[in-house]
Amino acid sequence: MPTISELQQTSTQVRRDILRMIHAVNSGHPGGSLGCADFLTALYFEIMEHNPKSFSMNGENEDLFFLSNGHLSALIYSVLARSGYFPIAELATFRKLNSRLQGHPTTHEGLPGIRIASGSLGQGLSVAIGAALTKKMNNDKHIVYTLHGDGELQEGQIWEAMMFAAAKKVDNLIATVDYNGKQIDGPVDDVLSLGNLKAKWEAFGWDVLEANGNDMNEIVNTLKIAKQHTGKQKPVVILMKTEMGNGVDFMMGTHKWHGSAPNDEQLAKALAQLPETLGDY
Repeated sequence: MPTISELQQTSTQVRRDILRMIHAVNSGHPGGSLGCADFLTALYFEIMEHNPKSFSMNGENEDLFFLSNGHLSALIYSVLARSGYFPIAELATFRKLNSRLQGHPTTHEGLPGIRIASGSLGQGLSVAIGAALTKKMNNDKHIVYTLHGDGELQEGQIWEAMMFAAAKKVDNLIATVDYNGKQIDGPVDDVLSLGNLKAKWEAFGWDVLEANGNDMNEIVNTLKIAKQHTGKQKPVVILMKTEMGNGVDFMMGTHKWHGSAPNDEQLAKALAQLPETLGDY
């Protein structure tokens, strides 16, 4: 298993990938992708039981992950490539014509690692619940994971899914919320406040954990604890505090990098803060 230092090196390289991919086509969403790089690195390289070399859409006998906030596509593509789902060199095709790496993940091109099209916010939890119930029916003991933005929780379908998962005791499900407090139009509290998010998830019948999503050791440990909480009649959620744009000083603390690409000068400044660790594509 990788050490915390090795996981940190991987997440640093993933951040480099994200910035270079988005810069190359002057289009994409770097803020949330950078903020969640530690979480998705920990999930794919340490926590999940999955089969990069033998991907199948049905996902039998392995853990599954669904990216509900699909605008973090650069992040999932980098993590999938670097964990062996497809060649790392393919990252250079991000958002280009006829590429499998579209701006939001799609399934029609058959990209290994992607099981649903996402980007229409609010839908991923419902899909994950269906997958988790299927595993229960098939006596498959593996876990289903999801990632959601906190702004995404303003979608009503999320709350319907939360009620259903608790009512049906979908206890092989671990949802994670990227709780960075920002969305494309500004601070989440200014757009539509979520109130006491922990109290709301608990009131909806979920087992709630909290973590610093930009501390690799803490997020790894919290994911391990979350696994221990499965199988106990309740779905599990991790409220993961992150900083949008984490790893690049001038991208942090603002919502303005939610969907903006860096120019040449900004890319150079950002990459100077993220040493190349595994080799650029």
